[in-house]
Amino acid sequence: MALEATALLVAAAWYGGQLLTGAPVLSFWGAVFTLGLLLAFSTWLFAVARFLFRGYRWPRAGALVTQLFTLTIGFPTVTGGYTLAGLAMLLPAAVAIVLLFDKRVIAFASRAGGTPPAL
Repeated sequence: MALEATALLVAAAWYGGQLLTGAPVLSFWGAVFTLGLLLAFSTWLFAVARFLFRGYRWPRAGALVTQLFTLTIGFPTVTGGYTLAGLAMLLPAAVAIVLLFDKRVIAFASRAGGTPPAL
């Protein structure tokens, strides 16, 4: 999750750099809104990764939804001719989904609000 958040932050930085250098866009404020969404989603992924690492159970749902959205974007990307970019989305998402349902991850991420970590 943290690696995906970092990749999204790098993509946001690249997008912002393109916006500052005057790359052509249809709507400047639409591009600013997209940049804000990229930054907000990256922040959300960092929070999910942090609390998942700390053993809380609520980030598993956020992580699963994130991976399902990534699969939703990755499949059309692969079939649209951008195979490498699509695989860069599909493979980590598939691995993350498998790991989210691993018994060890479920046992570790069983911490509620104020209880000590499971491990």
